[in-house]
Amino acid sequence: MTCRSHFLRLTTLAGAALLLAACSTPMHRGGPMAAAKLEATRGNTATGMVMFHAMGDHAMLHAKIEGLKPGQEHGFHIHEKGDCGGGDGMATGGHFNPAGKPHGAHGSAERHAGDLPALKADAQGRAEIKARIDGITIGSGSADIVGKGLIVHAMPDDYTTQPTGNSGARIACAVIVRHPG
Repeated sequence: MTCRSHFLRLTTLAGAALLLAACSTPMHRGGPMAAAKLEATRGNTATGMVMFHAMGDHAMLHAKIEGLKPGQEHGFHIHEKGDCGGGDGMATGGHFNPAGKPHGAHGSAERHAGDLPALKADAQGRAEIKARIDGITIGSGSADIVGKGLIVHAMPDDYTTQPTGNSGARIACAVIVRHPG
């Protein structure tokens, strides 16, 4: 399927714009893809689109999120369960951690597979990140993120409190789905 076909299948303008941008970058090289459409939890305003692209032994993440607290850093994690029911994101369970490691900063050797880079909101409450994510797969194996939850938290992650990082309430939730690619 072509990038244009992917573009036409998405249902939101933000999602379509994100995928169109992702398809025009060197990040997409034909490997498995997954997508997550973040929706605000009850009483919050954060929404956005996140794309994951398999790249050999790692994945690339591209996220565009809005409705965040302006100028603040927010914790961002893949969670165990793909269930955004209940309105508060709590049904997603804990952080995705197939290797049984302690919680830690993205990029460190000792961290959950679901520990993603922090989101840093600009003055308008928007954040965009592109990052390499090690320790996850798309569509196969014990580290497969398809069907898992994706959460944006209200506060920054402290990277030390176990097992959560003390990043507060869950302000946006999504289920990661395999994207035809």
